[in-house]
Amino acid sequence: MSDPVLSLENATLSLMGNAGPIDILRGISLNVSEGETLGLVGPSGSGKSSLLMVMGGLERATSGTIRALGHDLTDQTEDQLALFRRDNMGVVFQSFHLIPTMTALENVATPLELAGISDAFDRAASELETVGLSHRGDHYPAQLSGGEQQRVALARASAPRPKILLADEPTGNLDEATGQTIIDLLLGLRDRHGATLVMVTHSNELAAKCDRVLRLRDGLIDA
Repeated sequence: MSDPVLSLENATLSLMGNAGPIDILRGISLNVSEGETLGLVGPSGSGKSSLLMVMGGLERATSGTIRALGHDLTDQTEDQLALFRRDNMGVVFQSFHLIPTMTALENVATPLELAGISDAFDRAASELETVGLSHRGDHYPAQLSGGEQQRVALARASAPRPKILLADEPTGNLDEATGQTIIDLLLGLRDRHGATLVMVTHSNELAAKCDRVLRLRDGLIDA
C-alpha cells in the first residue's frame, strides 16, 4: 500500500485571542490516500478551514506532524513551504483572490511563469478554455461575474498540474446554479489531472460526491 498523500498526526492549532489562547484544532490525526476526494464538513467554527490551511502549510500547526507527499511541513521555512505549494498544490478559496490589475489570462499565467514554465501563457489559455472562459482572457476581475472569477481561480489552481487540490468552500459565494457549474468543473479538473482533492463545504450535494466525508466539531473529528 502506498504512503498517504497527506498525513496528520495529533495536529493542534492554537491562536491568541483577546482573552488568551484559543484552541482551534485539538488533536487531528488522519490520512488521505492518493487520488482520494475528502470532504470536510461541520458547523461554523468547528475548525474545517483551519484544518485545510494546516494541510497546505498556509497555517503553521502549534504541535503535531503534518506530512504532504512525504515531506514534513512542520520543519520547513515559509519560503520552503511557498515553493512546495507552488510545485505540488493548488488552492481554491471561497473568495477568489485574483489580482485585480491583471487580466484573467495573466492571473492564470503568472504563477506558471514564476515556476519557470516556458509555455505559461499557452497553458493558461488552455486552462481558461477548459473552464469555458477562453473568450474572457483579456478581461479584468472587476469585469467578471463571481462565477467567472471562481472559474479563473480554478484554472489558476489547476494549471500547474498539482498533485493535491485544496478547496475552501469553493461555492460559498455563488448562487445554486453557478455553484453547480463550479462543482462540476472542480471534479472534472480533479479527474483530468488525477489530483487528490480535499475540500471544505457546507453543501450536502458536494459532500455526497466525495469518496469520504469527515465531520468536525469543536476542533476534533466527530466520530
